[in-house]
Amino acid sequence: MAKPPLSPAAWIDAGLEQLTSLGQSALRAEPLSRHLKTSKGSFYWHFKDVPAFQSALLEEWKSRALATLSENAAADGSSTDKLIRFGQSVQGDISSPALRAWALENAEVASALAEVDAARMDQLIGILTEIGVTNDDFAKAAYGSLVGLQQMNVDSGDALVAYATLVDLALALE
Repeated sequence: MAKPPLSPAAWIDAGLEQLTSLGQSALRAEPLSRHLKTSKGSFYWHFKDVPAFQSALLEEWKSRALATLSENAAADGSSTDKLIRFGQSVQGDISSPALRAWALENAEVASALAEVDAARMDQLIGILTEIGVTNDDFAKAAYGSLVGLQQMNVDSGDALVAYATLVDLALALE
Protein backbone atom coordinates (compact mmCIF):
# COMPACT_ATOMS: atom_id res chain seq x y z
CA MET A 1 0.00 0.00 0.00
CA ALA A 2 1.38 3.38 -1.01
CA LYS A 3 2.20 5.96 1.60
CA PRO A 4 -0.03 9.07 1.40
CA PRO A 5 1.77 12.12 0.03
CA LEU A 6 3.17 14.63 2.48
CA SER A 7 1.65 18.08 2.67
CA PRO A 8 3.65 21.32 2.52
CA ALA A 9 2.84 21.74 6.23
CA ALA A 10 4.45 18.37 7.01
CA TRP A 11 7.62 19.45 5.20
CA ILE A 12 7.67 22.78 7.03
CA ASP A 13 7.11 21.12 10.42
CA ALA A 14 9.95 18.71 9.66
CA GLY A 15 12.09 21.63 8.55
CA LEU A 16 11.49 23.51 11.80
CA GLU A 17 12.32 20.36 13.76
CA GLN A 18 15.52 19.78 11.80
CA LEU A 19 16.49 23.46 11.94
CA THR A 20 16.16 23.33 15.72
CA SER A 21 18.20 20.17 16.15
CA LEU A 22 20.74 20.38 13.30
CA GLY A 23 20.81 23.99 12.09
CA GLN A 24 20.05 25.57 8.75
CA SER A 25 22.27 23.18 6.78
CA ALA A 26 19.53 20.55 7.30
CA LEU A 27 17.05 22.69 5.35
CA ARG A 28 17.70 21.03 2.01
CA ALA A 29 15.73 18.50 0.02
CA GLU A 30 18.08 15.55 0.56
CA PRO A 31 18.41 15.59 4.39
CA LEU A 32 14.72 16.43 4.85
CA SER A 33 13.70 13.61 2.51
CA ARG A 34 15.84 11.16 4.47
CA HIS A 35 14.37 12.44 7.74
CA LEU A 36 10.82 12.00 6.44
CA LYS A 37 11.68 8.69 4.75
CA THR A 38 10.39 9.80 1.38
CA SER A 39 11.74 10.85 -1.99
CA LYS A 40 13.08 14.24 -2.98
CA GLY A 41 10.34 14.25 -5.61
CA SER A 42 7.80 14.82 -2.86
CA PHE A 43 9.76 17.87 -1.74
CA TYR A 44 9.88 19.32 -5.24
CA TRP A 45 6.19 18.55 -5.78
CA HIS A 46 5.40 21.13 -3.09
CA PHE A 47 8.28 23.59 -3.39
CA LYS A 48 9.89 25.06 -6.50
CA ASP A 49 13.33 24.83 -4.94
CA VAL A 50 15.14 24.95 -1.59
CA PRO A 51 15.03 28.76 -1.30
CA ALA A 52 11.23 28.65 -1.84
CA PHE A 53 10.96 26.04 0.90
CA GLN A 54 13.14 28.07 3.25
CA SER A 55 11.03 31.17 2.60
CA ALA A 56 7.83 29.22 3.31
CA LEU A 57 9.35 27.82 6.51
CA LEU A 58 10.42 31.28 7.63
CA GLU A 59 6.98 32.74 6.87
CA GLU A 60 5.33 29.94 8.87
CA TRP A 61 7.63 30.50 11.85
CA LYS A 62 6.92 34.23 11.76
CA SER A 63 3.18 33.63 11.45
CA ARG A 64 3.20 31.28 14.45
CA ALA A 65 5.27 33.68 16.56
CA LEU A 66 3.00 36.64 15.78
CA ALA A 67 -0.12 34.52 16.36
CA THR A 68 1.19 33.60 19.80
CA LEU A 69 1.60 37.29 20.60
CA SER A 70 -1.99 37.94 19.51
CA GLU A 71 -3.23 35.07 21.66
CA ASN A 72 -1.27 36.42 24.63
CA ALA A 73 -2.72 39.91 24.11
CA ALA A 74 -6.27 38.52 24.00
CA ALA A 75 -5.89 36.35 27.11
CA ASP A 76 -7.33 37.47 30.41
CA GLY A 77 -5.26 37.88 33.54
CA SER A 78 -3.23 40.28 35.59
CA SER A 79 -0.15 42.05 34.31
CA THR A 80 1.91 39.46 36.19
CA ASP A 81 0.04 36.69 34.35
CA LYS A 82 0.77 38.46 31.06
CA LEU A 83 4.47 38.73 31.91
CA ILE A 84 4.60 35.03 32.71
CA ARG A 85 2.77 34.12 29.48
CA PHE A 86 5.10 36.37 27.54
CA GLY A 87 8.19 34.67 29.01
CA GLN A 88 6.71 31.23 28.39
CA SER A 89 5.96 32.07 24.76
CA VAL A 90 9.49 33.31 24.10
CA GLN A 91 11.00 30.26 25.80
CA GLY A 92 8.54 28.01 23.96
CA ASP A 93 9.89 29.16 20.59
CA ILE A 94 12.55 26.46 20.46
CA SER A 95 13.54 27.29 16.88
CA SER A 96 14.65 30.79 17.84
CA PRO A 97 18.32 30.03 18.68
CA ALA A 98 18.82 28.27 15.33
CA LEU A 99 17.04 31.10 13.52
CA ARG A 100 19.31 33.64 15.21
CA ALA A 101 22.37 31.72 14.02
CA TRP A 102 20.93 31.48 10.49
CA ALA A 103 20.10 35.21 10.54
CA LEU A 104 23.81 36.01 10.79
CA GLU A 105 24.24 34.92 7.18
CA ASN A 106 20.77 35.39 5.67
CA ALA A 107 19.12 38.82 5.30
CA GLU A 108 15.61 37.38 4.83
CA VAL A 109 15.89 35.48 8.12
CA ALA A 110 17.35 38.53 9.86
CA SER A 111 14.43 40.65 8.64
CA ALA A 112 11.79 38.16 9.84
CA LEU A 113 13.54 37.81 13.19
CA ALA A 114 13.74 41.60 13.57
CA GLU A 115 10.01 41.88 12.84
CA VAL A 116 9.13 39.30 15.50
CA ASP A 117 11.58 40.80 17.99
CA ALA A 118 10.02 44.25 17.47
CA ALA A 119 6.50 42.89 17.99
CA ARG A 120 7.62 41.05 21.12
CA MET A 121 9.31 44.18 22.45
CA ASP A 122 6.16 46.21 21.82
CA GLN A 123 4.10 43.70 23.76
CA LEU A 124 6.58 43.53 26.61
CA ILE A 125 6.81 47.33 26.84
CA GLY A 126 3.01 47.48 26.97
CA ILE A 127 2.79 44.93 29.78
CA LEU A 128 5.55 46.59 31.78
CA THR A 129 3.91 50.01 31.32
CA GLU A 130 0.69 48.56 32.79
CA ILE A 131 2.57 47.81 36.00
CA GLY A 132 4.39 51.12 36.11
CA VAL A 133 7.77 50.19 34.61
CA THR A 134 8.18 52.73 31.82
CA ASN A 135 11.89 52.40 31.08
CA ASP A 136 12.20 50.81 27.63
CA ASP A 137 15.78 49.83 28.44
CA PHE A 138 14.46 47.55 31.18
CA ALA A 139 12.17 45.89 28.63
CA LYS A 140 15.20 45.37 26.36
CA ALA A 141 17.14 43.84 29.26
CA ALA A 142 14.24 41.55 30.22
CA TYR A 143 13.72 40.39 26.62
CA GLY A 144 17.47 40.06 26.16
CA SER A 145 17.63 37.83 29.22
CA LEU A 146 15.00 35.51 27.75
CA VAL A 147 16.77 35.36 24.39
CA GLY A 148 20.22 34.99 25.95
CA LEU A 149 19.17 32.24 28.34
CA GLN A 150 17.62 30.41 25.42
CA GLN A 151 20.87 30.76 23.45
CA MET A 152 22.72 29.33 26.44
CA ASN A 153 20.45 26.26 26.34
CA VAL A 154 19.29 26.92 29.89
CA ASP A 155 16.31 24.77 30.84
CA SER A 156 13.19 26.81 30.01
CA GLY A 157 11.91 26.45 33.58
CA ASP A 158 15.18 27.82 34.95
CA ALA A 159 15.14 30.58 32.33
CA LEU A 160 11.64 31.61 33.37
CA VAL A 161 12.73 31.71 37.03
CA ALA A 162 15.68 33.97 36.09
CA TYR A 163 13.35 36.20 34.01
CA ALA A 164 10.85 36.39 36.89
CA THR A 165 13.66 37.33 39.27
CA LEU A 166 14.69 40.18 36.98
CA VAL A 167 11.10 41.43 36.75
CA ASP A 168 10.65 41.10 40.54
CA LEU A 169 13.77 43.18 41.07
CA ALA A 170 12.46 45.94 38.82
CA LEU A 171 9.11 45.94 40.60
CA ALA A 172 10.80 46.11 44.01
CA LEU A 173 12.86 49.10 42.90
CA GLU A 174 9.84 50.94 41.53
